[in-house]
Amino acid sequence: MSTDVAEAVRTETVPNVGRPLDRVDGPAKATGEAKYAADHDYPGLAHAALVHATVARGRVTALDTEAARAVRGVIDVLTHENAPRMRPVKRFSLGSFVKGSSVNYLATDEVHWDGQPIAVVVAETPAAARHAASLVRATYEELPAAVDFAAEEPKAVPQKGNAMFSSAADKGDANAALAVAPVSVDLRFVTPPYNHNAIEPHATTAVWNGNRLTVHDGTQSIAFVRKHLAMRFGVPERDIRVLAPYVGGGFGGKGMVWAGTLLAVLAARATGRAVRLALTRESVYRTVGGRTPTTQRVALGADRDGRLTALVHTSVARSGGMPEQVTSASRHLYAAETVHLRQNVVHLDLVPPTAMRAPGEAVGTFALESAVDELAWRLDMDPIELRMRNEPERDPLTGKAFSHRMLREAYALGTERFGWRERDPRAGAMRDGRWLVGMGVATAYHQPIRFPASVTVRMGADGAVVVRCGLHEIGVGAATVQRQIAADQLGVPLESVRVEVGDSDLPAGPIAAGSGQTASAAASVLAACDKLKRQLLALAGPPLRGRAIGDVQARDGGLFHGGGGRTYAEILAGAGRDHVEAAVKDGWVNFLARSARDGRRWVHGASGAHFCEVRVDADTGEVRVSRWLGVFDVGRVINAKTAAGQLRGGIVMGLGMALSEQTLVDPRTGRVVNASLSEYHVPVHADVPRIDVHCLDDPDPTTPLGLLGVGEVGVTGVPAAVANAVRHATGKRVADLPITLDKLL
Repeated sequence: MSTDVAEAVRTETVPNVGRPLDRVDGPAKATGEAKYAADHDYPGLAHAALVHATVARGRVTALDTEAARAVRGVIDVLTHENAPRMRPVKRFSLGSFVKGSSVNYLATDEVHWDGQPIAVVVAETPAAARHAASLVRATYEELPAAVDFAAEEPKAVPQKGNAMFSSAADKGDANAALAVAPVSVDLRFVTPPYNHNAIEPHATTAVWNGNRLTVHDGTQSIAFVRKHLAMRFGVPERDIRVLAPYVGGGFGGKGMVWAGTLLAVLAARATGRAVRLALTRESVYRTVGGRTPTTQRVALGADRDGRLTALVHTSVARSGGMPEQVTSASRHLYAAETVHLRQNVVHLDLVPPTAMRAPGEAVGTFALESAVDELAWRLDMDPIELRMRNEPERDPLTGKAFSHRMLREAYALGTERFGWRERDPRAGAMRDGRWLVGMGVATAYHQPIRFPASVTVRMGADGAVVVRCGLHEIGVGAATVQRQIAADQLGVPLESVRVEVGDSDLPAGPIAAGSGQTASAAASVLAACDKLKRQLLALAGPPLRGRAIGDVQARDGGLFHGGGGRTYAEILAGAGRDHVEAAVKDGWVNFLARSARDGRRWVHGASGAHFCEVRVDADTGEVRVSRWLGVFDVGRVINAKTAAGQLRGGIVMGLGMALSEQTLVDPRTGRVVNASLSEYHVPVHADVPRIDVHCLDDPDPTTPLGLLGVGEVGVTGVPAAVANAVRHATGKRVADLPITLDKLL
């Protein structure tokens, strides 16, 4: 970050950044004006529905489509026997980065999982398409399939690492240190599979005009979808336009290109019609990946004073998709003398797993933070004190400096606000009538990623500013925060700034992933605003011409130095210009160089402290979360309202992981048996207490505007905080999620 930007952060001169402003997309969404992927109409629009395989592994030996074709309104039934071929996925290409699966849909008779699409029905109405799809009959040659995670766990092999994610680490001989530790815990943890349940199920509307393709898609990776479609359909990227101005929730499941998107585009090409394919909730479960199940071992050794002498964390997860960083937090949270980390994987014949809010860290922190709590019980020590005794000054594995870390401050503030000192430390000692009351804490930790982001900023003679970037509005307030940043950098009213997002024709924005979209775009917005001001200085007359950008102030709709200056309108009028525009292009070469440079110096991480109170019915085992406080170090807060909403949303998602959510897979067939929101239990209002969120709001001096990222850190540590509170209330350590009644009775 440049010196002048860093100084602006320190002196807090900005009037819009940090304010709890309403989201600019709020009115459109509240009034129904916002159009999502399945809301776009075209002349002759047809509708598609998927036919799913009903075996986990095998070959389709026959497909009877006669009854389906006889349904009134059916246009075509596409199968591997008659569908146009898509090109296979190219390895080591940017387009392959977002492949949900390598399966070449409708180009093969092979079946790789129960639910894989084996046919697509295209009809005049959604009802006709769905009815006809139900009439397609498939005959299979079944092959042996591996679908039971527990049964396959012994076959796990080491997970392959890559340049971004390592799967193993050692410092000293942790197993030897564990064997001689005066105090130790050695626990096994189990987390189930989880499925994505965004409020907007995946949907695509695809239109071909010759070899030009327009796609409305609920995606959180517009630029990558465009690259992937160009690769699969053999057309230049410039001939593809992907639009996603509004996305009804994206938590990783909409980061990849799944069957629904590809087959909508394929059906549109095959029929010559505009085609909409909106997945049913069940089809989302059967064709879109979710979070992998895991088994984990966490073993901790400590001296009598609670200082960690050994930290062992190993995991088994499913293969497929990006590496699941289960042991990531264990690399950075505790100053253990010795460390042993390993990640292993097994292959199953199920829809490939994918990223899901804080992939790896959400489940990994459950195991690590539960084990730390159990060690505190063995030591008869306050669990916060144990954590503070092992809080590192530098990164435990690499010795690098933390770019920003305020966990001590987070726990200190949370202790006061939550009333932690009023806690009776004895298990089962606190009651309220029939309810056993327990309090638990856990550390939140997530490492944000900064992606490439290109931006243009245009200033008109009327003072109107347009920021253009292919950002994704997945419910986080992406356009709102960039509007705040641009308004401050240019010294113009917030109302005069408009931010255009959600279109591949815009400068390529970052993927909405890794809690990195805001920081990635902010860096380029800052740079573009600086370029714009330099252009305006070059056009201005005295007393501005020739001055450096650091010598002037952008305020009151113009540039000023001391008591003199000119408005933007005056500068442009004097130069005979109706606008100026600045562009910043940021690509993957810059990304790799920047990541390597920063990685040599710093360890970046957002962190926090969760405080949880639960009430457990002594007779029935019912668990209710009654109070919650989260205190977070996420660097600079750009918008207090949207940041708090993101953190609360992560906490609610973590409550679901802790108490109710699990995908049930039939271990005989590989079929998801609870593929609906009536049987897959996400938290509802009655399950969620008042959630107090506080951000320390201290800028990270190494990042754009001092911000880190808030999208994912909120979910990490939440299941552990609940489990630790349940342990305090009942004396029982639940190490396999969710914490259901049977595990407490």
